[in-house]
Amino acid sequence: MNRLFFLVFIISLFSISAIAQDNQVHDVKVQGNKKIKSSFVKNIAKVKPGAVLDSTIIEEDIKRLKRLPAVAHAYYQVFKSHDNLYNVFYNIEENFTIIPSVNVYTSTDDEFAYRVGLYEFNLFGRNMVFGGFYQKDIYSSYGINFRAPYLFNRQFGLAINHQDLTTQEPVFFNNTTSDYQYRNKSFEVLGLYELNFKNRFELGVNYFTEDYQYKFGATDPAVPQELKVKKLLYKLIYEYNSLDYDYQYVSGFKSMFNFQYVTSTSDDLPEFLIGWNDFNYFLRVGSKGNWASRLRIGFATNNDTPFAPFSVDNNLNIRGVGNTIDRGTGAVVLNTEYRHTLYEKDWFALQGNAFVDAGSWRNPGGDLGDFGESQNIRIYPGVGLRFIHKRIFNAIFRIDYGFGITNGDTQGLVFGIGQYF
Repeated sequence: MNRLFFLVFIISLFSISAIAQDNQVHDVKVQGNKKIKSSFVKNIAKVKPGAVLDSTIIEEDIKRLKRLPAVAHAYYQVFKSHDNLYNVFYNIEENFTIIPSVNVYTSTDDEFAYRVGLYEFNLFGRNMVFGGFYQKDIYSSYGINFRAPYLFNRQFGLAINHQDLTTQEPVFFNNTTSDYQYRNKSFEVLGLYELNFKNRFELGVNYFTEDYQYKFGATDPAVPQELKVKKLLYKLIYEYNSLDYDYQYVSGFKSMFNFQYVTSTSDDLPEFLIGWNDFNYFLRVGSKGNWASRLRIGFATNNDTPFAPFSVDNNLNIRGVGNTIDRGTGAVVLNTEYRHTLYEKDWFALQGNAFVDAGSWRNPGGDLGDFGESQNIRIYPGVGLRFIHKRIFNAIFRIDYGFGITNGDTQGLVFGIGQYF
């Protein structure tokens, strides 16, 4: 018995000694940063002083840093301090983060709309986003947004949004169309939770008012010409993200699921459920190419209403199609494009791209067969250019020209800041 006890003691002693001799992190140091706080970087990093030196965890931290708007590029170095202790250096190339936003979209139907804004993506050096926009789409609109994904710690954050959007929207019923002035005024609060490096959640509530005012077009006694409804929206977002960034190049897979339950105070705009999932896949092609694809599949409660939630729109899903040309209670949309760097030197890069945007919709009150109906299918190939500043976050000025090849569709230009998806 004593021999057994002695043997267990010796084995335990050797195990403790082996653990003690593992290479450990002596300190974490941040270099190259000017605006972003070193304390913030250390707070969100998983590598901590006293932890076992693990290259897989360090590389995860680097990927996390490269996702931050304030970081153009990041890499690490490891140097021995003394004994079995090592210093880990996180080297950061910062982005300029006070960024204007511009989106302009036109079509051959003489439609013209734009949105301009200004955002700070690294408020207080802690990766907080604050800013707003002004939109002119026949009528004037604005929005103010605040987002702090690491407000409390590496896992918990907060987002607050306010928008007052007014547009001229087509309403479709009985094979006819009328146009309404549509106003949506909303206040939203979201709690942000990061489960781990690849998985995060958002949960919150949005209180908003929808106001429809008839302008011109067809009428029907069953379709109100004035409608003002207060609503409450409960929102859940789940994101899986394994993307890796190398300046303008992206590789990996990302999935984002968005589910909403919308209550209502009017039978004309009844309560409904809506959910959609965006699947994004990016592949590096050689040293200068990037293939990017986004598949959106979405469904809502199939109410037979002219105010259906999914829309076919230039700036959302089909480049060149026009501003809100159709609506539905279900949508399947595929955007796929090949991006190729035509010129690159120091901070600047020029990309060309060729794309195909295609989609189909379920009519309000319809069935799944609507997705195969030719009048619901839109296919828009096109080409575009990207002017990229590699040291300014999201400083990608894009120009796309899409032309329809189905149903005698329109064609048009779409301008904007940032990649289309």
